[in-house]
Amino acid sequence: MRAPQIIFLACALCLLACEVFAQPVSSVELITNDKLYDGKTVTYSGEVIGDVMKRGKFAWANVFDGKRAIGVWAPAGLVKGIRNTGSYKSTGDKVEVTGIFNRACPEHGGDLDLHAQELVIVQPGHEVTEKIKKNEIVFAVILLLILGLIWISHLYKHR
Repeated sequence: MRAPQIIFLACALCLLACEVFAQPVSSVELITNDKLYDGKTVTYSGEVIGDVMKRGKFAWANVFDGKRAIGVWAPAGLVKGIRNTGSYKSTGDKVEVTGIFNRACPEHGGDLDLHAQELVIVQPGHEVTEKIKKNEIVFAVILLLILGLIWISHLYKHR
């Protein structure tokens, strides 16, 4: 009698551990298997890109996992800690979002989205300073000289 109880308890603990330590789902996985994840609680992580758009007590944020971006609808209080969003000039905050995945959200016109219940900033973003390499400057000057010579020869041909 004792063995079935131990097996049941071990299985219950394994299932609980799987739920607690669930890995984030990728955007490709969510989009490819949208029917499977529809209405389910998922964890998704990536870089916040673009602008965080506040809409009353809620806000939209796009989260890019390296392949695709997914729109995240969250209470404004969850996104207030986001300081950096990804653009050409900066790397956005890396976040982990847990919420309800919708393949065709009736609240948002049938769009695919994630309604956040929890949002954690895993790594803050930062400004990106781009350094121009010396060989790029040399190449640009050479091209400019070639363009100048072509222009001058064009002027002499049409005189």
